[in-house]
Parts: sequence; structure tokens; C-alpha cells
Amino acid sequence: MSANKKTNPLALGLALAISGAVFVGGGMWVLNRLPSATTAFGGEQCSDPDAQVQLTALGDTFSGYSTLRNPVFQGALSEVGLGLCYQDQFDQQARAAAIAAGEADLIVTTLDQYLTHQPAGKIVALIDRTIGADAVVLNTQHFPQLTSLLELEKLVAEQAAQGKKLRIVFAADTPSEFLALVLNTKFDNFNLADFEVVEVEDASIAWEKMQSDSSIALGVLWEPFVNQARQRGNTVVLSSQDSPKVIVDVLVASDRAVENNPQAIADFVSAYYRRIDASLQDQDLLTRQIAADGQLLPEEANAVRQGISFFTSVEAQKWMNSGELNQRIEAIAAILTLAGRLPNAPRPAPELYTAQYLDPVAQSTAQLLQIIAKDNPELAKQLQAAQAPPTVTPVSTAQAQNAPDIGNLTVRGEVKFASGSSQLTPQSQTTLKQLAQEIKEFNPGTIGIKIQGHTSRTGAADVNQKLSQSRAQVVVNFLKQQQLQHSIFAEGLGYAQPLPGIDPAAPQNQRTVIRLIRLTP
Repeated sequence: MSANKKTNPLALGLALAISGAVFVGGGMWVLNRLPSATTAFGGEQCSDPDAQVQLTALGDTFSGYSTLRNPVFQGALSEVGLGLCYQDQFDQQARAAAIAAGEADLIVTTLDQYLTHQPAGKIVALIDRTIGADAVVLNTQHFPQLTSLLELEKLVAEQAAQGKKLRIVFAADTPSEFLALVLNTKFDNFNLADFEVVEVEDASIAWEKMQSDSSIALGVLWEPFVNQARQRGNTVVLSSQDSPKVIVDVLVASDRAVENNPQAIADFVSAYYRRIDASLQDQDLLTRQIAADGQLLPEEANAVRQGISFFTSVEAQKWMNSGELNQRIEAIAAILTLAGRLPNAPRPAPELYTAQYLDPVAQSTAQLLQIIAKDNPELAKQLQAAQAPPTVTPVSTAQAQNAPDIGNLTVRGEVKFASGSSQLTPQSQTTLKQLAQEIKEFNPGTIGIKIQGHTSRTGAADVNQKLSQSRAQVVVNFLKQQQLQHSIFAEGLGYAQPLPGIDPAAPQNQRTVIRLIRLTP
């Protein structure tokens, strides 16, 4: 809601009556998700030791988890007879093990860590998604030619010819590491095994090393260091804004707690979402809290806040009941499997979560929405879905030609045509259908798709160019039929770009390349 609009007294009064006042503390993103050399708990904050039911929750200092640490939220829990001890446990494996050992009733973690460590508990609430706060950054300061994964691939080959190996730096056991795995499994131009991996404790250290170590070609950072890296002229090649459903934070309740006291879990989830739902009435609340808590400048705090999309109860319920969470689990499990990080297959996705504990508060919010929508449709829309659909601005062919490259998407299968024609083979259609699902993982508001057709050097150049353009356009048309929202373009290159080290007339040069391009900075 803009500053010059008056708050609807009826809507505000009802929201406060149903949800209560909200105050969400903002932990420093600078200190988030920091791994520890010890498995001991730290940073304990306990409320109401005399409460009838005591719950222990493990997490870390990530801003997205700040509501659980907040004394006002803990006071709301006291009103329903719950006491909460929130403790920092930076070791994700130990955090998951604590549930099985009976040392914790609840943990907050990312969906990839939940699938990796498979704690003895179910997801009972969705906390947030990061939408730009995490990013893979090329070290353009030290290597001015590094503006895309294409250039990175060339540099890796050049260094390897000299017996050298470039380095990548990131904070281990954090979303930074998972984003590196996403890059590794999604792009042909990037292979994590080609790099010496430098694991550090925090993104601040990763950023320091990127500036001081000339052998580091890229790093994975989070805010405010992503913004600082941009200001120094480095290139963000992929961020969680480009793939906004990759890093998802969840609340997990232990099987034991669910079995012994399901009402306590229901009351906890209800209190949590009432705070979050009410917070949408003050769009700057979390930004102010992050600035105060982290001693950040307003623009730094705003960068942190803009990188986190908090789930409302209605949006979380929709994700769970519509199958969206099921799809996220399967997609993230596929990334972990391809990266060799998922030794044991998880239980079927529907067995890993339940919406029963958030349904009551979501229904209450839905009833409130019906009242608010009559006088304040904008607020009602915000409550229904905190994250608006991505804005897709039409892009011309000329703009696409000049758009910065990101890299070539990995195609699992082959895209082939009948000899001398532009007719896709049946197997190629199956490959492209699977590819369309991969493309849907990327944000159409920031990422465009360029389909490049190549031929082998046989026959006239103009004939080959026309054939490659025709084939590329057939792929574009097929992908558009798969309900993709992305801007997709065809580019026929004939035999102008043969594969290195291969006879230009060899059939291997007859290929279709799926290139991601950046539409917005």
C-alpha cells in the first residue's frame, strides 16, 4: 500500500482482532546460515518457562527465521499455553539428528537440506523463498573476460592446458552450496569437478577471498555481498531471482511431537502465520527490523528484504494442496540425485508434508480477505499471494541478439531432425517436453531462451543457414506449445560455429543449443 493511501479502519481493525499486532525481528543476512565446527547449540532464547507445554526449535540466524526468535511472537505463544526455546544449531546434519534424538520438537531448514538429511519429521509450514538474495558471481574484477558461463568454459580450458585449476568459493552447507549444485546440473558450460572448491564459513569470507585471490574465478554469495560485488563490476550469472523456487525454507515438526501433542503444533503454526499475515499491512516493517537488528544501512536492509519472499498462510496452503510443493520436492530431489548428494531416496513427496496444521489459520485469513477485498482489494491480493507472478516484458529479436549470454542449458536426450528437413523425430519431441519442464524452473521475467541451430559443413552455406534457422524455429514453436511464458527466439548459424577439435563436416556439428540469456540485470 502506498504511503499516500489511508489504511482502511475496518480492514485494519479486523486484521488486528483476528491476527494480533505483528513484530517480526530481522536477523542479519550477513550472519545467516553460518556453519559451525561444533554441534553444540548456541544463541538460546527461551520464553515462558512456566508454560504448560514447552517446545524446542532449532535454526540459525537467518532473517527468514526471525519471527521464531522474536519475544512478541513468543508472547503470543504464551497466550495459548506454549513456551518456546529457540536455539542456533548451525550444523544442518546435527539439526536433523536432534529431532530423532528427542532434543528438538521443531527445526527450520531449507528444503534441500531436509531432503538430504531426512529428519524424523514432517513439513508443517512453509517459511519463505529467497528471490535474488543468493547468487553465483563471476570474478570479472580479476578476469575481465568473464561475463558468462561460455567465457568461463573457455578460461577453464585455457588454464587446464597450462596445468592450472581455477577455484570456486562458497559457504559450505548453505544455500550457496546448493546454488552451485544447481549450476552444475543445469548448464553444459559448468562442471564443478573442473574447479578446486574452497569452502568457507560465511559469504563475507567468500567475498573477501574473491577480491584477494586471483585464482578464484567465481563465488556464490548472499546479500549484501551480491550488491557489493555488482558495484565492483563483477557479473551475476545466476541468482535465486532467476530460479525463484529453488531455495525454500520450511518448518519441520518431529514425528514424536506430532504424535504426542498435535494441538501444540497446530497452535504454533497458527500463531506463526497470524503474525506473518498481519505483517503484510506494513510493507516496510521487516526492512526496518532488518536494518535495526543488523545495523545495516537502509539500502542494504532493503536489498536483504527484497531477496526474501515470506509465505502467507493462504499461499502456503495453496502450495501444499495444489501439488506445487510436491513438484518442488521432486525437482530439488532430482538436482541432489544428479549431484550425487542424495544417497537414500526420500519417502514419496506427499508423505513428507501436511497442511492440516495451517488449514485453520488459512481459512480464517480467507474469511478476512472476503471482508477486506470489499474496501481494500490491494491488501487482499497481497494476503492471497505474497509473491506476484513474474512480469514478462515483450522483447524484440534485436534486443535478444544483444542480450547478455548466461550459458547453455543441459539437454537430457537428443534433438534430432529427419535428414535434410526440419521435422522433429518422435524421440526429440519427448526430449523437448522434458526440457520445457526444466525451462519452467527459470524466471521468465529475467531469463530469455535463444534456440541456436547448427549444421555440419556440407553443401552451400546459404542452404545450411536456412536449414538451421528453420530447425531452430521448429524447436521454438514446439516449446511455445508447452505453455512456457518465456521469450524464446530462433537463431540459425549454419556451419559458422563448428565444435572445437572436430572435423567441421562431421555429423556431430548438427546440433541444437538451448542458450539462456539475461533480459534484466
